[in-house]
Amino acid sequence: MSGRISKENIEEYLVFLKVERNLAENTIKSYARDIENYFAYLESEKIKSWSEVDRYVLLSFLEKLRKEGKSVPTIGRMTSSLRQFHRFLVQTKESTEDPMQFVDSPKLARKLPDVLSISEIEQLFRVPDISKPLGIRDRAIFEVLYATGLRISELTHLTLDELHLSMGFIQTVGKGNKERIVPIGELADKWLMQYLEKVRPLLLQKNPKDTDLIFLNNSGKGLSRQAIWKKIKEYTKKSGITANVTPHTFRHSCATHLLENGADLRIVQELLGHADISTTQFYTHISQSHNRRVYNAAHPRAKKKS
Repeated sequence: MSGRISKENIEEYLVFLKVERNLAENTIKSYARDIENYFAYLESEKIKSWSEVDRYVLLSFLEKLRKEGKSVPTIGRMTSSLRQFHRFLVQTKESTEDPMQFVDSPKLARKLPDVLSISEIEQLFRVPDISKPLGIRDRAIFEVLYATGLRISELTHLTLDELHLSMGFIQTVGKGNKERIVPIGELADKWLMQYLEKVRPLLLQKNPKDTDLIFLNNSGKGLSRQAIWKKIKEYTKKSGITANVTPHTFRHSCATHLLENGADLRIVQELLGHADISTTQFYTHISQSHNRRVYNAAHPRAKKKS
């Protein structure tokens, strides 16, 4: 038999999140806000027992949030909070049924990431001052990110024994601790070799502890993700490119340009280390968008003449 709706349900749930699930304080506060908002709605509807709560009550609550102007991600988060909470009620036998199993999460519109054109890639790559050691290093980083589609974490953890430049590839360990082999093109190979021969030994001299990490900072230690983010922002600003360029932009651009130039989807999936091909298929939307723009600009009958 389902129990009465009580504020104690919230208190018990928050204790469960802290003790059993060991969630961070801020995460628990977020859950608390969502559930308190939900309780306020149940109270306004004079619903006093969990047996009265069905999918229609839940859908009405979510619809109320939509009418209040809440965004899809906010409603999605609320849906997730309610799903977790009602599971807890069933586990603790406060409720005999879980009405959230009949409620779907709202579909999130996936935003197409910023992708640089080939001319923008060349424009950005010309910015580092290659007359200076750190300029050569930064150019090498850009070339490797774009040529391989590595994640920034994969790049910063790349070590010397993972380079097989004579054979034209590198090894990397990605998500899920999965190793993959990634080809590296001639330009990236050229700049990486220049960095390894001329710059890395100079940086390494500043660090009393030897390291096999490839990309080093000015103190001879491994370059951090944050430092690379900062450098990319600086160079993007100097280049005059208005897109929001991040380390991941190179990965997006690499995948999109491969597909635009006829690469097989399965090959791109393997190169990027995607577990699910649907993740790779996302880039076909970007590629198709690009093709439409090119078509509209180039075809004499693409647009109606006035």
